[in-house]
Amino acid sequence: MSNRVIKLLVPIISIILGLLVGAVVMLLSGHDPVAGYIALWKGIFGSPYSIGETIRQISPYILAGLAVAFAFRTGLFNIGVEGQLIVGWFAAAYVGMAFELPKIIHLPLALLAAAVAGALWGFIPGILKARLHVHEVIVTIMMNYIALHTVNALVKTVSGGGYKTDKIHPTASLRSEFLSNLTDFSTLHYGIIVALIMVVVMWFMLEKTKMGYELKSVGFNEHASQYAGMNVKKNIVLSMVISGAFAGLAGAMEALGTFGNIVSRGAFTGIGFDGIAVALLGANTPLGVIFGATLFGSLKYGANNMPNEAGVPIEIVSIVIALIIFFVASGYIIRVLLSKMKKKKEAK
Repeated sequence: MSNRVIKLLVPIISIILGLLVGAVVMLLSGHDPVAGYIALWKGIFGSPYSIGETIRQISPYILAGLAVAFAFRTGLFNIGVEGQLIVGWFAAAYVGMAFELPKIIHLPLALLAAAVAGALWGFIPGILKARLHVHEVIVTIMMNYIALHTVNALVKTVSGGGYKTDKIHPTASLRSEFLSNLTDFSTLHYGIIVALIMVVVMWFMLEKTKMGYELKSVGFNEHASQYAGMNVKKNIVLSMVISGAFAGLAGAMEALGTFGNIVSRGAFTGIGFDGIAVALLGANTPLGVIFGATLFGSLKYGANNMPNEAGVPIEIVSIVIALIIFFVASGYIIRVLLSKMKKKKEAK
């Protein structure tokens, strides 16, 4: 059993363990786990509408996961993805609403606005980390709350005192009549294509460019990188800016696809925080993020069917997700057990 196989097995075993313990929780709370998981499955794959909504749910998770994973791969811990997503959501919604342009210009401009807004929100903790050595975890957590309340104030201003902005123009929308008809009028949109393109962009940047090599090098060892002639401060800022851009695009999925506007919020969306778990489950790799986001998006949407069909509280899925994260975080123990099994087989 190679190290690569062991690395692949850890998240798979974690998912299985999470589902098994989740079944035990259902039993202890007086619910049928088989009926619960069948209802979950039907909620994900039971109809074209469910499939469309599940894919739609996956899109922002991919981008939020990429945002966290990119920072991780470059030695930084971006807890501010939620805030960067919210400002990206507002920027995309505003550009989509305020301008009337041809679709070929309007949609890319709205996506760019979201990426730039997220990047600027990532720039602040990046520059504080690079120049003043302020830990990015503290700053990014604080920036989440600043983003939430700032955007709420902006929504109120833009809407003339209301709680939501006007709908975006069709020329800025990611929705399509073709996808809607294909999935029984679900809210599926072309955001999944944008998300998958960004997966390739992240892979290319990190693995095939000099910039990516420097970013990873600075993340591994700042002092060695500086000794080798790399600009450590610039790379720290650049890492947070790129991570923020991915997060901003996650917000654009909601603004230009799912909702078509932005509403003032009393709480966070949760997508940015779930992005941490998606990146963790995907081992901070672009391909792994796709699988992590698929799992999370599917569980989140499919859970809506569990109370109606099986009488299982929707919170059970939150417990299952938490258990999966727990087992992934405890992956070292699983890795040790698999390594011991490997040594026993070799000894025989």
